[in-house]
Parts: sequence; C-alpha cells; structure tokens
Amino acid sequence: MDLVIRGARVVDGTGAASYRADVGVTDGRITAISREGGERLTGRRLLDAAGLALSPGFIDMHAHSDLALLRDPDHSAKAAQGVTLEVLGQDGLSYAPVDDRTLAEVRRAITGWNGDGSDIDFDWRTVGEYLDRLDRSHGGRGIAVNAAYLIPQGTVRMLAVGWDDRAATPEELARMKQLVAEGMEQGAVGMSSGLTYTPGMYAGDAELTELCRVVASYGGYYCPHHRSYGAGALEAYEEMVGLTRDAGCALHLAHATMNFGVNKGRAPELLTLLDEALDAGADISLDTYPYTPGCTTLVALLPSWASEGGPEAVMARLRDDGTAEKIRHHLEVIGSDGCHGVPMEWDTIEISGVADPALAEFVGRRLDGWTTARRLLLDDRLGSTILQHVGHEENVRAIMRHRVHTGGSDGILQGVKPHPRAYGTFPHYLGHYARELGVLSLEETVAHLTSRPAARLRLADRGLVREGYRADLVLFDPDTVAAGSTFEAPRTLPTGIPHVLIDGSFVIEEGKRTDVLAGRAIRRT
Repeated sequence: MDLVIRGARVVDGTGAASYRADVGVTDGRITAISREGGERLTGRRLLDAAGLALSPGFIDMHAHSDLALLRDPDHSAKAAQGVTLEVLGQDGLSYAPVDDRTLAEVRRAITGWNGDGSDIDFDWRTVGEYLDRLDRSHGGRGIAVNAAYLIPQGTVRMLAVGWDDRAATPEELARMKQLVAEGMEQGAVGMSSGLTYTPGMYAGDAELTELCRVVASYGGYYCPHHRSYGAGALEAYEEMVGLTRDAGCALHLAHATMNFGVNKGRAPELLTLLDEALDAGADISLDTYPYTPGCTTLVALLPSWASEGGPEAVMARLRDDGTAEKIRHHLEVIGSDGCHGVPMEWDTIEISGVADPALAEFVGRRLDGWTTARRLLLDDRLGSTILQHVGHEENVRAIMRHRVHTGGSDGILQGVKPHPRAYGTFPHYLGHYARELGVLSLEETVAHLTSRPAARLRLADRGLVREGYRADLVLFDPDTVAAGSTFEAPRTLPTGIPHVLIDGSFVIEEGKRTDVLAGRAIRRT
C-alpha cells in the first residue's frame, strides 16, 4: 500500500462508536482497514496515528469560495480545518451561468462576498465552463479542495428577467428552466436561492416551484436562503417545505437559524415543523454554523424596492435625499424585508470589511445610525460587509442536534475582519461543542460533518472511512482540536489538525500546508 495510517482512533462517519485500526491507502482510495488485534498492515509509508482520531474529510455545505479557490492555491482557511469539499454557488448569486452584462452586474452585487474579481480572468460563461476552470486552475494543477456547485437562481433570473420586481413572463420562465436544466446537465448538484437578496427575491412561489421541478428531474436539491430569518421566520421555513413538497424536490435549508429577538427560544418550533415533514416522507436536510452572529453585506439590509434595477439604481436612490429618507423609515420603523422584517437596531451591525482601503477606519466599528450607514454605502460603492449580532445560543445548540443537521461555514473570506466561522467552523464543532460542551458526541459530530452531507450530495464514495472509498481523510487530536479564529483575530488557523488528505495526497502535513492541489470539481452524476 502507498500509505498505512497506524493505530488511529477511527471515527468512521456513521455515528457508530469509534474503534482502533490501521487504515491502508492505495491509489487515492482506502484499500484496507484492520481493526486492533487483527493483521498489521504494511506499506511504503507508515504514519503513526497514536493519540489521533481519523475521520472522513469534512464537507462544507455552505461556502463562498467561488473566486477564492481560483485566486489562492493555498486556501488554508478551509484546508487547515480538514475541509476536503466545499459547496459553492450559494444564496442565489454566483458567476455562472452569465453573459457579459450579468457577469458585470453580479460581480458588482457580491463584491462584499468575493471581492470585485479584478484579479480573475472570467473566461467562462456556463456552469460547465466554470467547473472546467476549477479543474485547470493554477497552471492546470487544480484547486486546494474539492468543490461542488449550485445553480444560483438569482443569477439565472438576472439573465432572463433582469432586476425588475415583477413576475416572469412565460417566455422568461421557459428560459430560466432551460438555464437550470443546462446547469444540471453540466454537473451542478442543485439550485440555490437568496430570497432576501435581489433579484432572486422577486421570484414568487409558482416560479420557484417550476424551477425546483427541473432540479428534481435531475436528482438535485434546492438550497434556499429563504425569505426571513427574523420576523416571519417560521412562515418562511413553512413556505420552503411546502414549495419543495409540491415540486417533488429535495430541500436543504441554508444556515438554518432563528435570529433576532422575536425568535429567542423558538428553535423547537422549527424542529417540530421539520420533524412533521420528515415523518410525512419529505427529503429535508439543513446546515448551520456554530456561532451566533450572522454575516452579509451592508446593502443586503435595504428594502427590496430600493434595490430594484441593480447596483447603479441603488446608488442613485441613496444619493437622493428624499428616497434615502424613505429607506431609513423602512429600515428603522417598518422593518425592511432585506433585514428580515425586523426594525433596525444599528448597534447590532459591525463593519467587517470594506472594498475601498481608504475606509479601513470603519472596520470593527458598530454603526451609530442611518447617516453613517448611508455614507458608507455610497463611499464604498455597496462593497461593505457586516457582522450582525442577532443570534441566540440556545437556538444554535438545539438546531445542531437535529437528525438532518450538517455543517456549513457560510464563510466570507473577504474583508479585514471576516466572521471567524470562515476559518473555524469545523474545529469549533469538534472542540467547543463536542469536547467542551458535550452538545454532541464526537462520533455524532463527525457524522454531521461527513456522511450526512455526502448523502445529500449523492456521493457514492466519500463521507465514510470505508474500504473502496476515496481517501479524503482528516487526522485530528480530539483532546486539543480547536478553532484558532476569534472575532478579534479571525484569520487564525485551527490547532490539533496535523494531517489532511484528499484522494490520498497530503494537503496538510504535520500541521503545515503542502503545495499539493488535489481538489477537483465534483460534478453531479
């Protein structure tokens, strides 16, 4: 065998009790598992795993590395956590499928998530071409970790309808269905939506149902950032459950939280809703990050009517004093749909990043009101990112215990002070919530981060430590694994994860990033 990992505590991803074993790897696959007391495996290389747990590689079900994987061959933000696969194309906005017009628009719209892309050669337009570009990145060597892709419904609507707040015509709906079908045929695993982001939020349920029927016909799943995580959150979850039931489509709820003061202690209501749907035969899963604050762009908080027409129209409205006053009234008095229907509490908004370095003084500051927010939106040309301190720890813990829960970082890698979840989600689950708090056992936690997401993605040979499976593996110390990232130092790498392998190749070795680029685009099959 190429490699024998000797004497590891195997946490195999099933949720069953761990066990001691030697694990052999040949040609990128697990070829032998010999439990303690059985045959001693031998190979060309031996790795002593005494004191270490061996698990499948972690799957980040909600990632925003769409451009980061292209610009950064190191990508230690995820590789050092033990992440071996990320799911891109989230929240209904990404860079394929596009034409020249929509590419420029979407680059502008999500500058806060991924940068403006001025350092990227956007030499693709279709989903298939984007996946091909991942494979031939960095001189044809590939990418740091594997990546799957969701068709972004907002980008699709941008292509077919534009930025208008109206129902699609029959011809436009047919065009959107065609684009979704083409994306699925080219390898996407499903479709995402951002239903508090424009222009995707302008789609009604009938339109979304028709698109989900296309996704379902290819065996994919629908991953909505639904219409509210604040006021009306439970109704928004009900809407997605009913919509996908009507479409016959699998549902994966993105960053499934219950935030803002109106939802304190209400996670059990969400879980009851999901249990009733699951017991009735629905195919549902969800992901969460193990932190209370959220993270998005500052412009995303504006009411939907203020964002109609695209980024330049937003800027024009912000410049006009009368319209800006209407925006303030919606934010502070009515409760903007962009802010989940909850009247704005400015002191919950912390600036985490700016597009213009000249505005760096704002990073780390809480906003003191609309005047400052408006100025920043205009001066930074809508490129600012924020942390929104509106979560509840009891809700976070209750949801992560659920039987269909998986892990997703929702990690935005841009900005001077990004959310620590980008660098810390998976070791934080293992160290803080499993070891320190005992919210889940180690075996349960690993199952949430490996086999469950692999099952949602329909990966036949990933997500378990099992003979014949690909050797996407993580070796970590269960006694010391921890997130290094904090809100004060968010780019600090984790501790206690000395080795990470993708297809049997070390991407992290002795705690250091190697120069191996073993990641590839994972296409729906």
